[in-house]
Amino acid sequence: MRALPCLALAALGLAIHTTAPAAPTSNTAQLALDPGWLTLGHYQPDRFGTGHTSQADDPDFFLSPEGKHSPRAELQATLAAIQQPGAGDGHARCRFPARDRWLRSRLDLPETPIECPAFEQWQRTLNTDTVTLVFAASYLNSPSSMFGHTFLRLDPPSDDETTDLLLANTISYAADAAAHDSELLFAYKGIFGGYPGITTVQPYYDKIRLYTDIENRDLWEYTLNLGPDEVAQLLAHAWEIRDRNFDYYFFDENCAYRLLALIDVARPGTNLLGEVSTHAIPSDTVRWVVDKELVAGIHYRPSAATSVSYALDRLPEAQRELAADLANGRAPVTAPVLAELDDRSRARLLDATYDYVRYQSEAEGWPRDYAAPLSHNLLRARSEIDGTTEPLHPPTPGIRDDQGHDTFRISLAGGRWHDRNFSQLTLRPAYHDLLDPPAGYRGGAQLQFLRLDARLYTDNDELQLERLVGVEIRSLSPRNEFFSPLSWQVGFGGRRTDLGDDRVFTPYLEGGAGGSWRLSPASQVFALATADLEIDDDIRRGYDFAPGADLGLLYQSHRTSLLSGIRSKAWIVSNQHRQDQWYLKGGLHLGRRASLFAEFARDKHYDRYQNLWQLGLHGYF
Repeated sequence: MRALPCLALAALGLAIHTTAPAAPTSNTAQLALDPGWLTLGHYQPDRFGTGHTSQADDPDFFLSPEGKHSPRAELQATLAAIQQPGAGDGHARCRFPARDRWLRSRLDLPETPIECPAFEQWQRTLNTDTVTLVFAASYLNSPSSMFGHTFLRLDPPSDDETTDLLLANTISYAADAAAHDSELLFAYKGIFGGYPGITTVQPYYDKIRLYTDIENRDLWEYTLNLGPDEVAQLLAHAWEIRDRNFDYYFFDENCAYRLLALIDVARPGTNLLGEVSTHAIPSDTVRWVVDKELVAGIHYRPSAATSVSYALDRLPEAQRELAADLANGRAPVTAPVLAELDDRSRARLLDATYDYVRYQSEAEGWPRDYAAPLSHNLLRARSEIDGTTEPLHPPTPGIRDDQGHDTFRISLAGGRWHDRNFSQLTLRPAYHDLLDPPAGYRGGAQLQFLRLDARLYTDNDELQLERLVGVEIRSLSPRNEFFSPLSWQVGFGGRRTDLGDDRVFTPYLEGGAGGSWRLSPASQVFALATADLEIDDDIRRGYDFAPGADLGLLYQSHRTSLLSGIRSKAWIVSNQHRQDQWYLKGGLHLGRRASLFAEFARDKHYDRYQNLWQLGLHGYF
């Protein structure tokens, strides 16, 4: 099975349609429209305001045959069912404990106890005192994790600091994706609801192994300030929706969205779901939870790669080179240069090298017959040094992921292309590019969805669609003597292209791979081999293909971002020619809400030189 990670707890209920006792005298029509009831049933207003429809896609979640589209019918059926005599796991009160709690708090119903063995055992197993929202940072090398991921950790009672939260349970929601689906089918089904959502409960240490040890993702833990009754209501609703299907949608009804629904159930009136418009991105949803003052404390848990990199970076340059030689077998642990170091320096070097070798053997699959003897030799050498050294812990980043810029961007610009002046409007629902404010985002990472550039040329008031980006991903991960990640990019959409005698809008697919190397903490250079494919009837053979290269320099700081480089392509199918471009782009960041940007490019195409420049303002919402 392959999962599209994210939290959302699917739907429960075994349909029972019964002629139960009459509901108490109450205005069920008004109560059925109460936000608390609508949240419990996952009801959302219909598009034209004619009624409500539940997002639950499992018939067994409803007690009324009309429950999918009628909150009132479902409320009346629930009232009737929970007043039926009897007990046991099949009773409506045991199957829908959150509904039962809510209705009894709103109506004059007798507080008669009932035995629910399965639910009570489930509560004892989870043993939850507080709830923590955990955010796993983005991981661009996995299409399912590009926006990050959220899940809940169910923390047991803690009387002292000895409580081991690694043994706490977690609740996660993901798309139940078939392992044999291709990446294209995987993306298509994820976007259009082709996968059912599944809920899993597993120990926190399993999550840590997946996210921090294997996928190199830092974790942020946000302890929620929910009271005991609110925690009980959250767990009761989690029980209701376990094993029930909510169709998974990558952009909106995803892990983050279902998480917001759970918190809304726990604390009525927060209306976190009201913050969602076209999409629910995990980092945005964490930001909303913080803004609603639902967080009591925050803890940072660095990934294994972050911890190893930090320990290696703290070594002097000569010792870093020695650590690399030891790890890669170019120098033995008995090397004289190692013995020349003082005990403290030698201990730190051996500790850092051992942690690096262990990381590579677990995360990168170094052969055991190489890593195991080397680890043994490193530990033996370390044991010969008296005393211990304090472990190095990476400091908490100054800015968290939820403190970065908002993900929806609107841009206004003016500029000139060749000999024509234009104004340009850009809309981008998500997420981040290399020249956006980098605080709170992965350095060298870019992910854009559904970006639209529209230009109005002022000489003849001609409005043109300049570019439409479906998906555009770029990951420039610097290489060094210890880590050798691949830098890569991929994108598809539509764009204006020059055919010599005309400028037409053509669909395109592009990609590239290569390497990136850091020059300083804020700058890096990169070199990528690229390939472009354009398909359109206006092209002589209907398509054209161009291998090429992209060489550039990227600088990212808190206030400024700069990107400069040279691109070259050789179109080889329809109109054989080269296309060369030199470009310089920059951004001046005015906080998390706005940035000034400028761009200049000089393009040689069909033996003609054309210049582009523009200046504008990004606004983040």
